[in-house]
Amino acid sequence: MTRPAPTRRILACAATVVSAGLLLTACGGHDTNSSASGATAKNAGGKTATVTISITDKDCAPSPAKVPAGAVKFKVSNKNSAKVTEAELQDHGKMLGEKENLTPGLSGDFTLNLDKGTYSVYCPGADTDRTAFSVTGATTKTWKDDPQLVAATQQYGTWIDGEVKQLVTTTDAFTAAVKAGNIDEAKSLYGKARIHYERIEPTAEIWGDLDARIDGRADDAATPADFTGFHRLEQALWQKKSLAGTAKLADQLDADVKTLNSQVPSVEYQPAVIANGATDLINEIQSSKITGEEERYSHIDLLDFDGNLAGANEAVSVLMPTLKQKDAALATEIDQRYQAVLTALKSYAAKPGYEGTGYVDYRKVTDAQRRTLAQTVDAYAESVSKIAGKIA
Repeated sequence: MTRPAPTRRILACAATVVSAGLLLTACGGHDTNSSASGATAKNAGGKTATVTISITDKDCAPSPAKVPAGAVKFKVSNKNSAKVTEAELQDHGKMLGEKENLTPGLSGDFTLNLDKGTYSVYCPGADTDRTAFSVTGATTKTWKDDPQLVAATQQYGTWIDGEVKQLVTTTDAFTAAVKAGNIDEAKSLYGKARIHYERIEPTAEIWGDLDARIDGRADDAATPADFTGFHRLEQALWQKKSLAGTAKLADQLDADVKTLNSQVPSVEYQPAVIANGATDLINEIQSSKITGEEERYSHIDLLDFDGNLAGANEAVSVLMPTLKQKDAALATEIDQRYQAVLTALKSYAAKPGYEGTGYVDYRKVTDAQRRTLAQTVDAYAESVSKIAGKIA
């Protein structure tokens, strides 16, 4: 859906931000920008504040616990905790940034532009899982002073709106086949809906409970009854080979996707956030598509790969005019590495392909071929991760 220039806002604090790649204007007056590691954005005092977070079984207290408004770099490390592997910065329950999957010995960082306010550092699983964090003072110039970046965010928002509308249409067709008990038709329509979700995944993840209901996997669910959405129906189609008792699941998926469609137009996208969303999508290819974890019953992982790549490319494309002005060499490198990933993926194309996806059955891709795909994707992700720091 095409949207006019007015600001796209989160509705009355209803959204829960759960993706480090899509930080949004938070409720309560915080205007929060995300930027990649090494970003050069400055706070009101002209410096980037650094906060150290050490993950332990006990807690993940930030040091210092108070900084000036502006750019803040969070350096997160896990020395020896096996039960706590991530740390998040939250604003009244909404996640603004995170480093996850930090097993003992690993470290990482993320940078945010923060307004004055009271936040919290959250590390699920720790004895004390939440610690207060304060930001004082005021920020200076923002991306909204740059017409080119404003236009980029509006263009991206329009594209997301269109993808979600297509998700509604394709999901409705898929769930209709499920309720009719037509297994073959439902299988052929499953991927047609999934690809639209994969293209907009960082945006969908803003609403944590909604995303979990739509896209949660069996091992994400606390109880069997909590396993719903696309992957529950995927399991019924390919593993159980029966649609008995799935009509309510289909109705819920339909309703949840329509709820997502009603909420997405309220989102305000920010340039560095869009850039980090692109990195998130590429990392998603690495973490759950190349591993075969996501579509474990249907094995249409290459179609999901395609969706994530398309979503990342759209995010990169809207920022390219600014990036070319800031760093033409990086812009060229990103384009070359994107083409390399596209070429690697196309080598597995087939017509009509496995389950009509346009790609081969992912089980036919060898471990060696998966490693090659991973290396190509990793190089692209490394380049794309630099965009936010350039445009901040």
